[in-house]
Amino acid sequence: MTLREHLLEFRRRLLISAAAVLVMAIVGFVNYQWIFDTLSAPFQEYQRRNPDSLISLNFANATAAFSNQVNVAIFVGVLGSSPVWLYQAWGFIVPGLTKREKRISLAFVAAVVPLFAAGCWFGYTLLPRSLALLYGFTPQGASNIQQTTDYFTFVTRFILVFGLAFLFPVFLVALNLIRVLPSHIMLKGWRPAIVIIFVFAAIATPTPDPYTMFLLATPLTVLYFAAYGIAWFIDRRRLRNRPEWAETTDDEASAI
Repeated sequence: MTLREHLLEFRRRLLISAAAVLVMAIVGFVNYQWIFDTLSAPFQEYQRRNPDSLISLNFANATAAFSNQVNVAIFVGVLGSSPVWLYQAWGFIVPGLTKREKRISLAFVAAVVPLFAAGCWFGYTLLPRSLALLYGFTPQGASNIQQTTDYFTFVTRFILVFGLAFLFPVFLVALNLIRVLPSHIMLKGWRPAIVIIFVFAAIATPTPDPYTMFLLATPLTVLYFAAYGIAWFIDRRRLRNRPEWAETTDDEASAI
């Protein structure tokens, strides 16, 4: 394809992705009340368990409610349309890949969507405990005036961080598939990898408490070793299928 054809193809796929985000954002805007109730459920649960906490959701001004609805709709649009724009991104890269690489990239997209959804769900289930911990620092006799827009910003970022973090093992396996990260390197470097995971969890989580950091770092550590297991299997199969005339290095042999 010429440069002009590449640009036209990019524009076409970008428009398809934008249209998908817009459609899902409209769905989110129309169903805002249900989404509002779902995302505020952890807050309502905290209120039920702590009736003396004197805390409630409040809108700061006349435009805050509308702005919050628009922001939530965009959040729903990005999440709901993720299979579409991920597929479009894959489709744009496909012409430059071999047949085998196309299958690998398609499997990559197929793994990304459920992992992203699982991470978002996991983050949502942890919200009640995180809120209880954070609100627990309120001094006795004081009250919290929780701005609704601030609360939803915190909740959406919290969910997105967990969703994106769960994509970590997919990228590790992808690096192994393109022969950048052998499994024996993953095993040899598991200690610094765990340190990096905890540093990432401390920076990525929108709360300053160590509790939330551990809640994110623990599954990421498990996923790291799961990615190592898949990479080990791939390396072992790759080495077994190597022609007899091909040389086998010590590093490749150590992978099995």
